[in-house]
This record gives sequence, C-alpha cells and structure tokens, in this order.
Amino acid sequence: MEETENPRAPSLEPERSFGGHAIGDPFRRVVESAPYGMVVSDVAGRIVMVNPEAVKMFGHSAEEFLELRIEDLVPPRFRRGHDGLREGFHRAPESRPMGAGRDLFACRRGGMEFPVEIALTPLDMGDGPFVLSSIVDITRRKRAEEELVRYAKKLERSNAELEGFASIASHDLQEPLRKIRMMGERLVALCEAELGDQGRDYLGRMIRAGDNMHRLIRDLLAFSRVGMRDGGFRRLPLAEPVRDALSTLEMVIEEAGAEIEVDDLPEAEADESQMRQLFQNLIGNALKFRRPGVVPRVTIRGGIIEAEEGGRVRLEVCDNGIGFDEQYHDQIFEIFRRLHGKTEFEGTGIGLAICKKIVERHDGRIHARSLPGEGATFIVELPKQQKASNDQSPSHR
Repeated sequence: MEETENPRAPSLEPERSFGGHAIGDPFRRVVESAPYGMVVSDVAGRIVMVNPEAVKMFGHSAEEFLELRIEDLVPPRFRRGHDGLREGFHRAPESRPMGAGRDLFACRRGGMEFPVEIALTPLDMGDGPFVLSSIVDITRRKRAEEELVRYAKKLERSNAELEGFASIASHDLQEPLRKIRMMGERLVALCEAELGDQGRDYLGRMIRAGDNMHRLIRDLLAFSRVGMRDGGFRRLPLAEPVRDALSTLEMVIEEAGAEIEVDDLPEAEADESQMRQLFQNLIGNALKFRRPGVVPRVTIRGGIIEAEEGGRVRLEVCDNGIGFDEQYHDQIFEIFRRLHGKTEFEGTGIGLAICKKIVERHDGRIHARSLPGEGATFIVELPKQQKASNDQSPSHR
C-alpha cells in the first residue's frame, strides 16, 4: 500500500527509524496524532523520529531533526553532562512521568529557551534501546504562575498598606476627633446658657457628627483588619462566640425587649474573635431593623450539611423584623450600601460587609432570604476544617 506523505511532517524512512525495523502503523499513528511533542532517540542520543507537534514546538523541519542529537534540543548551559544522564537512563531504563519536581528547559531553532515538562518512556524494538520523550511547552503556565506570584506580592503590599491605615485610623484620626467632641461637650457644659437655642443646636449637631464619624472610623478599622491574621483558627464550639456576642449586646437586647433563642450549634475550625464579630453584627442587625410595635425575636440555629471532605456547617440568624426585597440580596453585603435612609436607622453601612469579609476569610459563603415585612434569615456556610493555606501559624494548627 502506498503511503501518503504527511504535509506537516514528512514520513521518516523506516531504515532511519529504528535500526532497520519498520515503524508499525499503530505506533506511528499514536505518535503523529499526539497533542504534544514526541521525540524518539536511540542510545547514542540520535533522533530517529519526531511528530508534527515537535516540529511546531522546536522550529526544526522533520529532515533537520534527523541530523540532530537529543542534546541539541537542550539549552547550551545545560548540555554539559547531559550525555551522562542519558547513558544513565539507558542503563536503568524506567518511565519518568511529567512533573517530576524538576525545572526543565528546551531550546528552539535559533537558540530561544522555553520551559517544558518531559516524560521519558523506554522502548525496546529488539535490536537496541530507544527512548520516547513526550514534551509539553509550559511557557503559558509559567507566565501565569509568575503573574500569580506578582499578584501575591502586590496583595502583600496592599495588606501592609491596610495595616498602616489601621494604625492611622486607630490613633491619628481618632485622637483629633476625640478632642473636637470633648471641646464641644465642654462648651455645652460651661456656656449652655449663653449659647442660645441656635448655638446649642449647632453644638449638638457637631457632637452628633463626631459620634457618627467615630463609629465610621471604628467600622472601617474593623473592616480593614478582617483579612489580617488575628487569633488564628482553632476547633471552636460556635455557641461560644454567640454567647459572647449576646453578652456584648445585652443592653441593646434589653432596650429592644427582644427574645433570643439559640439552638444547639456545631463546632468548626474558626477564628474566635472574628466569629464573635460575625454574630454580633448579624444579631445587632436583626435588632436594629425590627418592626415597630412587634416584640423582636431572633433565632440562631445551625447544623452540619455535608459530611464528606471534612464537612461543612450551616448557621442561620433569623428575625421577624422589617425584612427587605430579595432583589437587593447581594447589595446588602456591599460596603456603605444602605437600603434605608440614615434618618430611619442609624449605622455606617459597613456591618454586613464585615460579615461577608469574615466569612470569605473562612472559605465560606453568606447570603440572605427575606420578604418585606416578614423578617430576614442570614445564612452562613463554613467548612468544618480550614485549609492550611488560610492560616499558616503553626501554633493554631
């Protein structure tokens, strides 16, 4: 049967291929159709067969390949000693898979280096050993990895800048604000009679603005610190941070006349201080957006929803408050996003954004269900066990 010449890589003469043995059609078809470069060489390193992908990858024609040794595909800086490695492989031939923990490079026609992964497979055609080199150009992957490293370094710089902001917000911004509020309060105490109604109104506005600014700085500081390592992750009964959050909110709960119910909660590997902040924000949110004339009821419940791969826990904070239209279910977690005016409900619009950031730091997700006038349910899903990359502090593993 007459063979048809491959337009991408001319067929090789059988005599040059495997020491006079014809290449079997099935083997030839496998090699020529492989989606990565394949090069067959003999014990002396002479190349005896290549496929079209290798021709594209290295830039040599099929005929040029037959005049090369395998060392010619290695960058000059790595060629010294390569023949010894080749001979060692033939003395103890054993398949070597790709990704064997080595950084490898090849050399295109013209001398350009590029990163590769190579798998070696010994072949025995009866009259001598050969080796099949399967080669993948990983230039794009390496570029993506380098870009990821650059992004990680950029993220580290951003976190450092956030730490700097936290320091400024905790002192340099709050200290002058405290002085403004203090001087305003002194003026009210010492000069209230002389100020008149308009003066007292102006001072009252100034003091209230100072209080609002203080809350805003405090919440921005809390938001900026979420991504920084705090107490680290540990196995935690989630009832503990709920109890602490309720203790912090005790006065608010009493003033609202709220009824709080806490069901049995599971354990999870979590940052205790951030879990406390999460529940404090969610419960505080439920108390803030209560319906007038209705006794506020807040229920905290949870359970395990997935048992495989370490499992996941589900937590719900349910209330009977004013609720919201679910078309805004994503927007409520955006920083500074408010569905109600400041005159209706106090707040900075940061609390739920902090919740989302805390949950995401724990490799979890948070969402909400609600109907206007029928309350809201905030749902948090967390892994029971954190991945090691989330917190590298050995004291907390």
